[in-house]
Amino acid sequence: MTTTRYRPVLPTLAASTIITLTLCGNASALELYDNAKTKINLNVTGVAGAFHSQKGYAQSETAEAGGRDWQEGFIKYGLDATHTLSPTAGSLYANVAWTSSGTWGQGDAAGFTTGDERRTHLEDLAVGWKSGELIPALGTDGLDVSVGRQYIQVGDGFLISGDSLNFGEGVLGGDLDRGGAYYLAARQSFEKTAVVRLGGDTGWRGDLMWLKSGNRAQAKPEMAVGTLEHVTDDATLGATYIKVLDTDRDFAFLYPDREDTRVYSVYGHGNAGVENLFLAGQFAWQEKGNGADENAWYAEAGWTFSDLAWSPYVSYRFSRFSDGYDPLFYGNGRALGTWFQGEVAANYAGPFATNARIHQVTLSLTPADNLGLGLLAYRFDTLDTNQGPNLDGNEIDLYGTWTINDHWWVMPLVGRYDPDSPASRGGSQLGGSGSNYYTQLLVGFNF
Repeated sequence: MTTTRYRPVLPTLAASTIITLTLCGNASALELYDNAKTKINLNVTGVAGAFHSQKGYAQSETAEAGGRDWQEGFIKYGLDATHTLSPTAGSLYANVAWTSSGTWGQGDAAGFTTGDERRTHLEDLAVGWKSGELIPALGTDGLDVSVGRQYIQVGDGFLISGDSLNFGEGVLGGDLDRGGAYYLAARQSFEKTAVVRLGGDTGWRGDLMWLKSGNRAQAKPEMAVGTLEHVTDDATLGATYIKVLDTDRDFAFLYPDREDTRVYSVYGHGNAGVENLFLAGQFAWQEKGNGADENAWYAEAGWTFSDLAWSPYVSYRFSRFSDGYDPLFYGNGRALGTWFQGEVAANYAGPFATNARIHQVTLSLTPADNLGLGLLAYRFDTLDTNQGPNLDGNEIDLYGTWTINDHWWVMPLVGRYDPDSPASRGGSQLGGSGSNYYTQLLVGFNF
């Protein structure tokens, strides 16, 4: 079931987008039943990963200075169905899926997981209706209404890209445990949603959404979200409004000022009519529940050298997050490194999209249709060390993606992270400020 109509004009970043597609469930399916009106599909997707970090990071009570080796995995399995009523009455659709996940070994480098996490739980359970040709002014399926447990993304994930924070047993004695697979973010669906989408894939379109998170690590917020976009072949321009209606007071100490926060955001991305160009930017203004004003923004430009061998793509992005900015539900909305900036920094060391300015350079190559190579380089600077740890540092990540066939893919990655300050001098890296060489290998499938 499609849960977003986000239609970006984006560069091709090799095959790294397959990770996002697999985790969000937009993969191929096995057809079980199909007649003139009704179709039922079986969906099975999964990812397994092996990880090694030479250093640990002071993010939890179980963090340790030495290196860690751990493994993560999940399988998501379920059914989706569509039933056409008539061309003028639209169609019904439904989705149900479960996720089984776990972490093994010593747990991740930040100590969020311990290696003892295992869980099988309902992940998706949603129903919806699309209008078909009922409302000609809105186009085919120009009205789409859905409710239930489902993945939701807004724009490229700068503000909302699923409910994907997956802590384990290593934080608060396991009170925030969602079943492991912290890096893989095995669980991404919001617990309760009501979504109304207006408009087609081009022209003016918008969304009205009510989202309820069941994630204790996020303080289980309830949010109202509205978007308005204008989509063309050359660019998408949009605006988003978010109001945090409520949080769970038992867990609000993690985000004490989140309730009553309002977010106003404008964004744009596209090629401005130039085939090989990519431009993107977004500005978000927050009025927090404590009365403080915060903001975050980014500007990005890239170019695809389509006439050269392997079609190199190069881009630069600058992003800034004020010292009290609430990152909400950001994520890798379009490719590796979208808003989890730095495999070590974004996942274990910090910064976690707050109190920071970040320079990012991206290079990707496509030697073959099923093979991609990439480099991500970062410089992190802390805005105010009085508001948090000093997380200044550098990181460079090298990765490859190999789509073996329609069902299997492999992704190795090696990174080097160099903090300016260790934990003993206000940073987060335990055991000194020496370089951390980080490796991971992911294998994914979908059927």
